[in-house]
Amino acid sequence: MNSGFRISISFLLLTSIAVALHSCSESGAKDEKSGAAAVAPAPALSAFSLEKGAISSSIRIPGELVAFQQVDLYAKVNSFIKKLYADVGTEVSAGQLLVTMEAPEINSQLSGAESRLKSQEAIYLSSKATYDRLLETSKTPGTVSQNDLDLAFARQKSDLAQLEAARAAHREVGDNRNYLEIRAPFSGVITARNVSAGAYVGPSGKGSEMPIFTLQEQKKLRLVVSVPEAYTSYLDNQSDVKFTVKSLTGKQFTGKVIRLAGALDRKLRSQHIEIDVANNDKALLPGMVAEVAIPLTGNGNNFLVPSSAVLNSSKGVYVIRVENNKTKWVPVTTGRSESGKTEVFGDLKEGDTLITTAGEEVRDSAVANVQLK
Repeated sequence: MNSGFRISISFLLLTSIAVALHSCSESGAKDEKSGAAAVAPAPALSAFSLEKGAISSSIRIPGELVAFQQVDLYAKVNSFIKKLYADVGTEVSAGQLLVTMEAPEINSQLSGAESRLKSQEAIYLSSKATYDRLLETSKTPGTVSQNDLDLAFARQKSDLAQLEAARAAHREVGDNRNYLEIRAPFSGVITARNVSAGAYVGPSGKGSEMPIFTLQEQKKLRLVVSVPEAYTSYLDNQSDVKFTVKSLTGKQFTGKVIRLAGALDRKLRSQHIEIDVANNDKALLPGMVAEVAIPLTGNGNNFLVPSSAVLNSSKGVYVIRVENNKTKWVPVTTGRSESGKTEVFGDLKEGDTLITTAGEEVRDSAVANVQLK
């Protein structure tokens, strides 16, 4: 009996000790948690004040260098090449004689025109003298009838008209003979020669299919570029652009936008622009393909945010604004991005406080502890 009583007492003591230890551990854990919560408050979110700005960037587009002026020189009249005064690579100046041609029939036509002109001059002088005499005689009453005087005057006028026609025909033949010489219309370089002395030439399609010479102005070039529709608003006249060509590694060239088409190509949806390039040393050649850096400078009236402030979620694109210490997801659309900055468009105003690093863990309408930077 005494033995059973002792066992019961021992069991009760062990149970009491276990309960006490469990309670102490729970109380310690609660105190530890509350202490940790008091020591480690929610971290502050980095934020910034929204401002307007402009993104300056560039796009690289292929372009083609072409001669500032280029012309194919054909013969105006059917003839034969007599002598060539230039060849491929020859630098010529404006008005310089390039080729002479011969056409014997033109000389014959000119001689015939001169003869007809002299004959008509004689006829006119005769009719004029007749009229002048009749006019002088008619001053004596009753000597010459008015009808005879009128007929003589009409004959004089008719012969004068015939004389003018003969002069025009003579000039025409003389002008055609002048076409037997071809001169350079502007200063440049002969880049092609397709005939030799003695060749039969004439207007395109009648005398020869190929031009006698091709002349290019190369001290000034045109850089032709087609700018896509999305970037046409960033360009205007007098914009400076830089470009490179593969054959001249390590060299960068500069040109100025001079001509814009002012309309989009219907197929490519791009605007044709021309950039004037000085080429006095002739390092650049017409036909070279250039890589053009088109500057894209904004107008400075768009909102710029760090790219990390833009939240791309499954619901859409947002920035997180802080209002009255609470967060608000604001839907936006984005523009261009460059150097860690992004253009945003939406229900925003200058001076808004936005979260610098937006993430879905920052809930909408949550209490925000922010720190402006």
